Amino acid sequence: MKTTEKKKSGLAAIFFLCPGRNSILLLSTFAVLLHLALRGNGALMERLSARYVRPAHRALALLSSRLPFSLAEALIVLAVVSTLCYIVLCLVRLIKGTGSRGALLYRLLAAPLALVLAVYALFCLLWGIFFYGDDFVERAGLETAPVSTAQLREVTAYFAALANEYCDDVPRDAAGVCASDRAAVLSRSAGVYDNVEKLFPVLEGPDVPVKGIFFSRFLSYLDFTGFFFPITGEANVNTDFPPSLFASTVTHEISHQRGVAKEQEANFVAVLAGLESGDADYCYSAALLGYTHLGNALAAADREAWLEIYGSLDSRVLADFAANRDYWQQFETVVQTVSNTVYEGFLHSYDQHLGLKSYGACVDLLVNYYYAAASAANQD
Repeated sequence: MKTTEKKKSGLAAIFFLCPGRNSILLLSTFAVLLHLALRGNGALMERLSARYVRPAHRALALLSSRLPFSLAEALIVLAVVSTLCYIVLCLVRLIKGTGSRGALLYRLLAAPLALVLAVYALFCLLWGIFFYGDDFVERAGLETAPVSTAQLREVTAYFAALANEYCDDVPRDAAGVCASDRAAVLSRSAGVYDNVEKLFPVLEGPDVPVKGIFFSRFLSYLDFTGFFFPITGEANVNTDFPPSLFASTVTHEISHQRGVAKEQEANFVAVLAGLESGDADYCYSAALLGYTHLGNALAAADREAWLEIYGSLDSRVLADFAANRDYWQQFETVVQTVSNTVYEGFLHSYDQHLGLKSYGACVDLLVNYYYAAASAANQD
């Protein structure tokens, strides 16, 4: 009996070293464990996402849209700066010997751990749920049948023709490279889903503009073109990389904001929304994104057919691909490798076992959806 009382007293002593941080740790751990235990129940996950999480995202997006800057970025910067300052302060106190070293060391470790675990718990509740409910393909009633190489070839040729057609409609610099105004593209982002919503009402969402990131160059070092931040409901994009694929990045992040969690589905929706928008910048960017996925798949399946279609691309389209390739090559560093490894681990934690390779899985969706149009266009 005395041993039991002593043990309780010891745990209580640890808890009261920093009750606020320990409370956050306990609550966050409970939330994560609850998510892990229940996420296999698809029906429950779908009900939670439809009734609570998506409405929460909508409300958060509408609130954060009143700010002219990314609240997500501000919170991330604040968290990083505050954590660094706190660690420095604790280290100074440790060096000076102020207070119990053991207690100080525990507080030093508990604070960043509580922050990380709390953020992860919020991601589980506000984002992880989407990975285990009905996905967009099921909700939209789209066909996902296997595709043949012949079908892939036709749709790839169709998207090459679209890229050639739309490349006339976007502004270009003296070198012939796309020079679309990113700020103007962002200003029109609030209404870019208007037409696709009519085709697929499941994509209905808040008509709010996408936010540009101030520290976009840093995102490039991490190999990120954008991200959806479920805690604020904001879709955020990197504004530093070449503008030819910028608009399709905008539509990709909006798809996440509207409940499309899986990356392969988000890429398909990005292409679909861009082409349906009727906006020149968005149409051209969508055609490039669609061709990129289709062309990569065709190059692996039938290289001769891919070479023939690639040879049909307008020189201005090729210039845009070259500009993107040159831009991203400068960031091929250890930092980018680590970032990709961490993000792939994040996808794996939500049972997205294709990892980063899942970005190419939108090909089946593109071929199934656009094959009829491609066949008709290629016969003309």
